[in-house]
Amino acid sequence: MKNAGQLSRRQILAAAGFIGLATVTGCGSGDDGGDGKDLSKKQDGAMKNYRAGQQFKASKPLSFSVLHNNNPVYPMKNGWLFWKELTKRTGVTLKPVDVPLADYEKKRSVLIGAGDAPLLIPKTYHPSEVAFVSSGAILPVSDYVKLMPNFRDKVRKWKLEPELDSIRQSDGKYYLLPGLHEKAKSGYSLSFRTDVLDRLGLSLPTTWDEVYDVLKALKEEYPDTYPWSDRWSTNTPFPCGALFRYLGQAYGVKAGWTYDNISFDTKTQKFVFTATQDAYRQMIEYLRRLVAEKLLDPESFTQQDDQAVQKLLAEKSYVISANPQELVQNYRYNLGKQVKGSKIEMVPVPLGPAGPVLLSGIRLENGVMISSEALKSADFVAMMQFVDWLWYSDEGQKFCKWGVKDVTYTESGGTYRLKPGITLMGSDPDAPKDLQKDYGFFNGVFTYGGSWELVSSTFSPDEKKFEDAMSQREELPVDPAHPLQSFEQEQATLWDTPLKDHVIQNTLQFVLGKRPLSEWDAYVAELEAKNMQQLVDLHNKAYERFKKENG
Repeated sequence: MKNAGQLSRRQILAAAGFIGLATVTGCGSGDDGGDGKDLSKKQDGAMKNYRAGQQFKASKPLSFSVLHNNNPVYPMKNGWLFWKELTKRTGVTLKPVDVPLADYEKKRSVLIGAGDAPLLIPKTYHPSEVAFVSSGAILPVSDYVKLMPNFRDKVRKWKLEPELDSIRQSDGKYYLLPGLHEKAKSGYSLSFRTDVLDRLGLSLPTTWDEVYDVLKALKEEYPDTYPWSDRWSTNTPFPCGALFRYLGQAYGVKAGWTYDNISFDTKTQKFVFTATQDAYRQMIEYLRRLVAEKLLDPESFTQQDDQAVQKLLAEKSYVISANPQELVQNYRYNLGKQVKGSKIEMVPVPLGPAGPVLLSGIRLENGVMISSEALKSADFVAMMQFVDWLWYSDEGQKFCKWGVKDVTYTESGGTYRLKPGITLMGSDPDAPKDLQKDYGFFNGVFTYGGSWELVSSTFSPDEKKFEDAMSQREELPVDPAHPLQSFEQEQATLWDTPLKDHVIQNTLQFVLGKRPLSEWDAYVAELEAKNMQQLVDLHNKAYERFKKENG
């Protein structure tokens, strides 16, 4: 469970347009064979016959440096139980190199560039690792996952090979150990004032046609309001990033936080330009209709989040994008204080032309880079075993998330509960202790990915209901690997940004009515003048080359 800012971070990076540019090859799997380097002299502290599901314990005391993203919500403390218990269980002492959250990416780049990076560099979102590949500063970790039985086991069980292929570089290797999810976690959708809907005899919508009908009914009842005023438009390249993301999903296109210029068309078996697809235009037409009929507040695309929420609380709107945390901790809590008898619920993403699907590629999360300096150490094998246990074993993930059984939590029949007197993200506002602040668990540096049972163990009832419903949907196939060579990658990057900027600008102009949809063909021609077809051809050439080389 992450807060809204943390969740959006990954989506914003995806929207930056590099996802797909660095994707490459190999008929890969999580069980890469390695590069043949002799590791026999790098076994100090390692466990013999280390297996998946086994507690890792170094054969001698070891210590490894780790870059630590210091979140101001739970500032790092040397006295955290997390550090002490980790050493007790594994024989490894982590030496954190503390970096403030706001400076994390910049500081990480400086440290790596200067050759001063810690051995373990977590909290890295793909494609950030690409910048460090050519210098040789980080390891091609796919060469060494043979030392990581828990990682390989989860990749195999959860059929994550296509996702891993999507982060390979032009040499066929991947340089990031990503967080692995058993199931896709959706996170965002629409929420509705259900007490108002009940009063008007309206049901929660299950399709986007029904969303329109509900909004029309609300407008008739409250003609001086915009029934829907939205948020998540600032600090992101794509205004209303959440809305476009899940509406795009209903139409089967990448949009909002997940926007990428290039998409794979399964019918033609070719890559196409995302924002000229018929489905993308249909999505725009739908939103244009809502804005034109004053069902969706046009200020949604420019206002701060607080402004959107204040409209909801002041009953100037009745519909807003949500994630489960915001639903409970912000909307419902504050509405309850201001509007007697109010109720608000979040719905599974309404269905559209694409049917009950989830967009692909969302089972990987931020992950760990390994400094190339690590390979020089006699403790290298032990370090990889430790990384495997801490970030990828069931026990390691449970430890990072919940802490120590009967000290910070209890567990019975798969149900986890915090010990009395301990709170997590406001679960018990009166508790004297906080699982993150006082104990160091549920730290975003170490806690991500895992089985659905573990991921859902911290869900509120609302989140569990939402995610259980969404998990029944079919995840669309991951775009196939299409290796770009280094010079192609550089060229694609130069074309990509101006194209994306033009797409975002014109998407909003169409939606807001500042540009008529009758000019769609002119819009496409403008993209062609900005090398749209050359970019598409580059990716298709890479795709065909990959298929030929791999039979």
